[in-house]
Amino acid sequence: MSKSDVRLRGIKKSYGKVDVIHGIDLDIEPGEFVVFVGPSGCGKTTLLRMIAGLEEITAGDLSITGERVNDLPPSQRGVAMVFQSYALYPHKTVYDNMAFGLKIAKIPKPEIERRVHEASEVLQITDYLKRLPKALSGGQRQRVAIGRAIVRDPKVFLFDEPLSNLDAALRTKMRVELKTLHRRLGATMIYVTHDQVEAMTLADKIVVLNKGRVEQVGHPLDLYNKPASLFVAGFIGSPQMNFIGGDFAALHKATTVGLRPEHLTVDPNGEIKGTLKHAEKLGNETFAYVTAGALGEITARVDGTLAKESGDPITLGFAPEHLYRFDSAGKCLRD
Repeated sequence: MSKSDVRLRGIKKSYGKVDVIHGIDLDIEPGEFVVFVGPSGCGKTTLLRMIAGLEEITAGDLSITGERVNDLPPSQRGVAMVFQSYALYPHKTVYDNMAFGLKIAKIPKPEIERRVHEASEVLQITDYLKRLPKALSGGQRQRVAIGRAIVRDPKVFLFDEPLSNLDAALRTKMRVELKTLHRRLGATMIYVTHDQVEAMTLADKIVVLNKGRVEQVGHPLDLYNKPASLFVAGFIGSPQMNFIGGDFAALHKATTVGLRPEHLTVDPNGEIKGTLKHAEKLGNETFAYVTAGALGEITARVDGTLAKESGDPITLGFAPEHLYRFDSAGKCLRD
């Protein structure tokens, strides 16, 4: 499997007078698993489709393995895309679905057979090659869609929210399988999702997008521990970071301060006093939702043995090094 780099320089996209992608610069290294993440409407799918050649680039340069590909059709870019919908031919067997593109490209039959069987072994779908898609589960259908991309031996794999149609348990299983597949193939992969858990667990590098601009690029734990902005801090991490303004923030010389739920503890001497609104007791941990007066609603991720009920008073504390400070523009202030 070949490894290829992808370079974006000043990439813009406009629909008439409406600008949706605002001059993005980005380097994706050979063999990286890069995830585009952000809320609906942030431009992540549009950016992926521009790389694929399914959307025209308004301005800027896109190169794959050093070749400018702005004007090349999708079939000549060396990319393969896996969509949210499986887009399988219902009347064709798994084998024929995977082989169809190769047949159209007039690849010799022995080579088609070799590629399909190799891909099916990697994806553990060899036993299903004679089945029709209707006889497969959702996860198996998605594997077939991925297999159809693998047999093309692309320079770059593109994934557009491929797991969003699966149930929660199957999404977790498929995340593990996708990461294992990436390690086996060593290929360059670009993956779009609105799910920050998928981004954190899959990515070598995360690109956080907001309103058609890159907010931050980095390793998942770097974005988690060192968010550049209030937007990134709020988007990366589940449950979401708590944000507090007003006098409390001013005490810490900031417009807004942030505290992650797991950095709050039940502490009778703590700074945050409130009332337990609700406790989600999950066994090993409890999510405590606290009404804290002028500080607003606070979420704490505490020990599963929390012996409090709704309506009980509760006091939360935190270590100063776990407090994030943001200025009026939403930029994270470094100590």
